[in-house]
Amino acid sequence: MMTETSRQDTFPIGSALFHIDGQWRIVTVNEMAAQLTGYSNDELKGRLIADILCGNKEFTALAQLCEPVHQGHIITNHPILLCSGPEKTQKSYLATIIPFPGENEQCGGVLISLQDTSIDPEMHLVTLNAVADGIFTVDMDANITMFNRAAEKITGWSSDEVLGRPCHRIFHARSDARDCNLKESVRQGVILTNESIFATRKDGTTLPISLSTAPLRGPDGKIYGGIQTFRDNTEGLFNRLIISSVADGVFTVDQKWRITSFNTAAEKITGWKSEEVIGKPCREIFHSSACGRNCLLQSSVSEGTDHIDQTIFMRHKEGHYIPVSISSSPLLDDQGKIIGGIETFRDNTMSLRKSLILDSIADGVFTVDRNWQITSFNRAAEEITGWSREEAMGKSCSDVFHSSICGRNCAIAESLYSGGPVANRSITIRNKKGESIPISISASPLTDHEGNIVGGVETFRDLTTITSLRRELTQKYTFDEIISKSVAMQRLFKIMPEIARSPSTVLICGESGTGKELVARALYNASERRDKPLVIVNCGALPETLLESELFGYKAGAFTDARRDKEGRFAAAEGGTLFLDEIGEIPPSVQVKLLRVLQEKVYEPLGSNTPVRADVRIIAATNRRLELLVKEGRFREDLFYRLNVVRINLPPLRERKEDIPL
Repeated sequence: MMTETSRQDTFPIGSALFHIDGQWRIVTVNEMAAQLTGYSNDELKGRLIADILCGNKEFTALAQLCEPVHQGHIITNHPILLCSGPEKTQKSYLATIIPFPGENEQCGGVLISLQDTSIDPEMHLVTLNAVADGIFTVDMDANITMFNRAAEKITGWSSDEVLGRPCHRIFHARSDARDCNLKESVRQGVILTNESIFATRKDGTTLPISLSTAPLRGPDGKIYGGIQTFRDNTEGLFNRLIISSVADGVFTVDQKWRITSFNTAAEKITGWKSEEVIGKPCREIFHSSACGRNCLLQSSVSEGTDHIDQTIFMRHKEGHYIPVSISSSPLLDDQGKIIGGIETFRDNTMSLRKSLILDSIADGVFTVDRNWQITSFNRAAEEITGWSREEAMGKSCSDVFHSSICGRNCAIAESLYSGGPVANRSITIRNKKGESIPISISASPLTDHEGNIVGGVETFRDLTTITSLRRELTQKYTFDEIISKSVAMQRLFKIMPEIARSPSTVLICGESGTGKELVARALYNASERRDKPLVIVNCGALPETLLESELFGYKAGAFTDARRDKEGRFAAAEGGTLFLDEIGEIPPSVQVKLLRVLQEKVYEPLGSNTPVRADVRIIAATNRRLELLVKEGRFREDLFYRLNVVRINLPPLRERKEDIPL
């Protein structure tokens, strides 16, 4: 074994060494390689090896030799002629091209060694010792004939300990192959690339390695042994184990959209096995709704940007489609160049199913976090409020609903603070257009798996239809403040709006307690005079001497103690309505003046000779039969006919027993 000093001294003149990465870019070259190409090491770093070889006709033979290596083939001691030096002198070289195994059966790098045949072959070992990957060779009996420095470091065995010994006694490798891969390669003359196995180190520990094997051929093409390169794949395996442990599906593609990795979750979600998809274009596997021009992965790779949480449908191996949420990013090499893309995807079947269930509910449903920010908003909530899900998400619930209980009385706040549900509370909210909507709400706290309150959920039902129906039913059985289901009252309800709009005098007849004053007020409220006064006079409660002055007023001096003018009830009701209750009790003297008001629309206050015009509608009521009073001569017939223009007879409660529950 040569010392480090002697290796450094002889390295520049022993072999021309090119170290190439997995993208076929030059990582480093030694001095002899720099001299051979005519470029310095710094000028060659990062450049594509094809630019150096194919752009120079002197290296055409070497460029052609590199072609099989793309498929993982190992070239050993292949004689070629190259021109070098200022005089372009032709020299004979033995070319050895060894691919290094990478992940997912991809080439991780290449070592190109050009040994000047005029130099001692021992110098070739110095070149191999400079390689970071383990390399060893065997003879036809599988005895180790060369063991480089990286192989010593990875396995723990020194070169002196392994030379001449069978390789299987050193590695104790566990692979799925029935026979040793290296023996098979030598025996059949085939190349085996990127095999993943577990090998045993000298100290008994096992480590994952990826290896490539090939037969060693002499210049005459005869096989005289085998060569194997291997790389400690612990970090790669650890990374693969991490990715395989991720619950989300993960896959990567190269620049030609061929799948280069496919984790366990991706297999579970899609139904495809990793070995079935590796190397295939991703669109042939997924057939997603985003394939083609809308491909997010393609957008990430071409634009160098990330796309996060986009919902699409991806086809399962069995043909049905799966809703997934995907995120995509470009894959960069150590120089920041995009070399492919990575996509993660999550099966949204359960989430979509829950969303579809919520969207199928007729009631509005929304959730909030502890800051009252809306975190979900179903379709019914959109229809009731007029806000779309996208508009509502992230907003404060008070900014969306503007309910009648926002603030201290908020049902969802009460639920969060108390930790219990709030059920069937009737409130009003305002929709996006500002219209008031009656709703019924129920609220409950949202808790995590440990019972901690993390937010709240509220369901609400639009009561507009119910309220409208209730209003229609109410209108059917009511008039103003009068409620009745009796047939007789229903007939009155139908004609009372017409009576209210008419200026005619109304006479309401009915027993005591039948609601004569309620009917009078209802007529007034439905009339065109409702914005003018309603004056009520109980004629039976006033003595004869006061009734005239109360109705028509008086002038100062009209009688003792009449020191100043006083307006009567007719003057107070000017432009409005005067309700004369118990009209059958008024004395004949007052009946004459009341008749004049009804006939001529004028009256004279007590103690005055000047007529005063009266713009007053009169509604009279009595519990007595005025026809009998007329026959008895106690009520003027002409006044009766003036009052009896429109007559309303109210049935007693005994004749409308259906109203008793009301």
